[in-house]
Amino acid sequence: MLVAKQYRCTHSAHCICIKGHLCEDALYLVFQHLNWNPRLIAVMSCVCKWFDEIAKRVLWKEFCLARAPKMMLDLQSCGSHNIDGNWKALGKLLIYCTGSTKGGLFNNLSIPGHFVYRTRFSRTSGKSLLMPQCRNDVLYVSDPCEHLDQGDEGDIGFFRGIFKSFSVSRVKRMLIDKGAKFHPTEVCPYCKAKLWSMLQAKMIPRSASCRLGSYDEYVEYFVCLNGHMLGVCTLLPLSDSEASEVEA
Repeated sequence: MLVAKQYRCTHSAHCICIKGHLCEDALYLVFQHLNWNPRLIAVMSCVCKWFDEIAKRVLWKEFCLARAPKMMLDLQSCGSHNIDGNWKALGKLLIYCTGSTKGGLFNNLSIPGHFVYRTRFSRTSGKSLLMPQCRNDVLYVSDPCEHLDQGDEGDIGFFRGIFKSFSVSRVKRMLIDKGAKFHPTEVCPYCKAKLWSMLQAKMIPRSASCRLGSYDEYVEYFVCLNGHMLGVCTLLPLSDSEASEVEA
């Protein structure tokens, strides 16, 4: 048996699926054939609560395992269970750049969120975003998603990431020891948990701007209670020689 069976619909008697659902094993095989297409998983989740539950419990997990197998294996190793029950949030983090709304996390930036076809997440890059005393923590971070020519703001890069075992990390311990405050209004766009500002906590090392290719004073990122990270930076312009290499 591929999936633990559920025999009863868990929602309203008015739901059109109350007369019965597709066998979960069959649903698993259909989405396996579709290579765990995230768009179709999201569409199916909107049908009813039963479909949404199986998507959260099974389909988003399989999508994450197929999309980034080595990263998922590491996140689940050493008894880490920080992503159990949050596969949908992690799936969204893998493929969605949140952008920024005016007056939101990143002040006056107004750049629409969008899906990203491919993103590289790096554990090595993640270390550059951590204070020296926290570099035993594991953080996977994406390359910046570039939004060029944003007027007075210049070239903007959004990046996102995920901590392994954030609940027992040095970063979380430091944030608590510093008495860092949660953002008063905004929450994590991936899981709706409360957010800490790493800038306000003075926990952004200079190595972060070097790794991101940005100005020192224009790097900011937030971490939520579930270990999701999202940030923004102002990207350095390419030199003429670098631009020639890129265009070649």
